[in-house]
Amino acid sequence: MVDDAEEFVVGCLALNASYEPLTIVPARRAVRLVLDGKAELLEADGSEPFRSERAELPCPVVIRLVRFVHVPRRFRRQVTNTFLFARDDYCCMYCGRHRSELRGRQFLTRDHILPTSRGGENTWDNVVTSCSSCNNRKGNRLPEEAGLTLQTEPSEPNYVHLVWAVRRVTPAQAKYVAMFYGPDAVEAVLAGASARPVPHGQSSIQA
Repeated sequence: MVDDAEEFVVGCLALNASYEPLTIVPARRAVRLVLDGKAELLEADGSEPFRSERAELPCPVVIRLVRFVHVPRRFRRQVTNTFLFARDDYCCMYCGRHRSELRGRQFLTRDHILPTSRGGENTWDNVVTSCSSCNNRKGNRLPEEAGLTLQTEPSEPNYVHLVWAVRRVTPAQAKYVAMFYGPDAVEAVLAGASARPVPHGQSSIQA
C-alpha cells in the first residue's frame, strides 16, 4: 500500500498520451497510475520515495498516460470561481479594481452579463468577475442598463493561462506545458501574472 504520509502529498502534472497537459493530480494518485501501468513517470523530484509492496518510486512531478483519454470539451475548462477570477486577473471587469483594492465588506463575485433570469447561461462568454459593489449596482439588468461598461470581452481561457494563474507549477512541469503550447504562450502568461498588483504578503500566483 502506498504510504499516506501527508508530507509526501505534492502536485503532479498529468499529461495525455499526446503530451497535452490535462490536470494536476495528487502524488499518491500519480504513483497508483504508474504502478497500475496506466501512466509512465517522466519527471520526479528528490524527496523521499513512495513505497508499496511491489515497488518503490520517486515522488512524481510529471506523468504521461499510456493510452489517450478523450476529454469532452465541456469538461475541459468548467466555469468555477477559481478559474473565472484567474482568467480576469482577480479584477472587477466593470470598475477595474483588483481584489487587493477592495475595501471593507467588498469581495469578488461571479456576474452573468445576461442574467440567468433573462435566459443567460453559465458560460465563459457570459460570465465575468465583478466586485460586490458593481454586482449589486447591476442587479438583474444588462451592463448598459446599469450604466456599466465591460473592461474586456469575456472568452474561454486556455489551459496555459489557468495553470499558471491558479497553481504553482514547477520548472520541470512548465517545460512540458511549454512543449505542448509553445514557450511564447507561457512567457506571455507569466508576464501578465507578474504585472498584476498583489496584496502585501501574497504571491502573484495563487491557489
